[in-house]
Amino acid sequence: MTGIQGKVVAITGASSGIGEATALLLAERGARVVLGARRVDRLEALAGRIADVVGRGAGAGAGGAGAGGYGVAAFMQVDVRRRDDVAGLTALARERFGRLDVLISNAGVGLNSPLDDLRVADWEEMLDSNVKGLLYGIAAALPLFRAQGSGHFVNTLSTSGLRIVPNQVIYAASKNAARAISEGLRQEAGESIRVTTVSPGFIGTDFAAGTVDPAARAELLARRDKIAIAPEAVARAMAFAIEQPPDVDVNEIVIRPTAQA
Repeated sequence: MTGIQGKVVAITGASSGIGEATALLLAERGARVVLGARRVDRLEALAGRIADVVGRGAGAGAGGAGAGGYGVAAFMQVDVRRRDDVAGLTALARERFGRLDVLISNAGVGLNSPLDDLRVADWEEMLDSNVKGLLYGIAAALPLFRAQGSGHFVNTLSTSGLRIVPNQVIYAASKNAARAISEGLRQEAGESIRVTTVSPGFIGTDFAAGTVDPAARAELLARRDKIAIAPEAVARAMAFAIEQPPDVDVNEIVIRPTAQA
């Protein structure tokens, strides 16, 4: 299937920022979107906004516990640290729309602090969300893509994995693990499944608020407010990869402000 029109796209971390912007853009371009995040109230509001833009269509219909939707947008609460939640999102796509064409693994956390702080619980949460959550998406979607004979993984990474800096060591490690997994998946996927990684730089979201160290958080927020680009820029990059013909696999996209070193 070429283009975006009619494709079924599941998105984790869809309640705000890059996930929200991508859901809106793809729906406007004709995709049917299946939204997952922990904040289900925000998902419901987003699904309503999408319905208002593209037409409400059918009601909520079938779906798992806590699932809902309006026409071309379905949603359910998803914590990517739980394998069953991620599997439920892909199942919802099939139940509501009959297939899954694209899985955007966008959910992630950045609880950044100096290693000396020994915030081991934060390290574990980043690895659980950013690495295991990605793997749970692969485990859920890969069999579906194999059975269909087509599919596309789009994985949100970060420029933090390209340039290692203090206070972001574990976050960078998690994103580099995700990069290695994505490249290995690409090589194993064969000619019918595509894999794209998107590495954003400073984006105008609330992501920096997760940085634990007050001084580091203040520095990141100030930098973000000065140079950040809009989440819609990343959404357009993802749409570019998704809309390519089936024999074109856009593997890596790095997108950041021109002012970012």
